[in-house]
Amino acid sequence: MSDDFEGISIFLAIAEARNFRVAGERLGVTRSAVSQALQRLEDRIGVALVQRTTRSVRLTEAGEQFYTSVRPSAKNILDAVEAVRDVQAYPAGLLRIAASSIAESFISGPLLAGFLAACPRVKLDITITDDEFDIVEKGFDAGVRLGEIIEEDMIAVPVSPRQRQCAVASPLYLARHGAPRHPRDLVEHACIGWRPRPDTAPYRWEFTENDRDFDVAVDPAVTTNDMGMMIRMACVGAGITFGMAETFQPHIERGELMPLLEDYCPSFAGFYLYYPRRHRQPLKLRALIDHIRAFRKNEA
Repeated sequence: MSDDFEGISIFLAIAEARNFRVAGERLGVTRSAVSQALQRLEDRIGVALVQRTTRSVRLTEAGEQFYTSVRPSAKNILDAVEAVRDVQAYPAGLLRIAASSIAESFISGPLLAGFLAACPRVKLDITITDDEFDIVEKGFDAGVRLGEIIEEDMIAVPVSPRQRQCAVASPLYLARHGAPRHPRDLVEHACIGWRPRPDTAPYRWEFTENDRDFDVAVDPAVTTNDMGMMIRMACVGAGITFGMAETFQPHIERGELMPLLEDYCPSFAGFYLYYPRRHRQPLKLRALIDHIRAFRKNEA
């Protein structure tokens, strides 16, 4: 097939230039290569396409018919090749990403807004989900998750600093009920819990004491899959909630929430953009990776 197209492209160059040497110059090959490629094409289709003399080159009747039939299709193919090269020259197209709802550094806005400004021909389709699934099977280009739950066969690029979970409550709640001194005390408090779906148990709050990890199965007064609602309920004094410290940080700075049990909440590896190993990564994905690295470097 490749030999056929090569012969056809050379025939088209001859038909338009009416000169073997000029056709060769346009294609970047020798006059002899032009002649040999044409000969192979004529041998394959079993008819002479070009009448050659020492002074002139003209198409035979079959050659004129072949040129008229082939030219439009060949142009479409060449246009398609140029379009693909253009995509490879500039990041473009739809980039599908599945991101965790708690990946605040990634989904908060500035990183992605900067990427879109730098690569205006890329469109982002971001699905916020905490379900664990095969991003390749679901048609995503990449995902954003905590590093500890990413499959080992994926390539991972950090998109956040180290993270820390913590419990928080409003000053109003603490004035009424006091603060827990130890994570075990949480079972005596009103808690606002999280679960990804109605058919799953509420998330168990995780802590560390003396280098030993343990969790507490709180009995939430409120359970939801929406972090925004958890924060709003905590701010108005409905109970203690638990999540990523960076998500709570703006509310802590405004005095709306107070961090609790910090001695039991060490840091851990943060969020990563992850994607499958491929021989060639799409340019749009490589551009995002480069942007993330530059963005984090500027933040450091």
